[in-house]
Amino acid sequence: MAMPRPTAAQLAYGSCTVIFSTLAMLLLSQTSSGAGIAVICVAALALGLLVAMTVPLSGKRPAAVEQPAPQEPLRASVPAPAPEPVRERAAS
Repeated sequence: MAMPRPTAAQLAYGSCTVIFSTLAMLLLSQTSSGAGIAVICVAALALGLLVAMTVPLSGKRPAAVEQPAPQEPLRASVPAPAPEPVRERAAS
């Protein structure tokens, strides 16, 4: 079974999540050790993967259910006004 390719939205959301979460965690933790930076990068990659996989796929929308057309035409409940007689103008 072939694995589906990620959409542009999934790539964009995942990439932005990795970049911004890495920057935020590095700034908030103020770590300078290699092990701390590695842990933050792995956590950001996992978070980006989670976000990318939860973006709804555009091709898997449920199909719209078609309603059958009504058998009889709908009638207006307000009666149409009666036509007025044509009035002729006197020539001046």
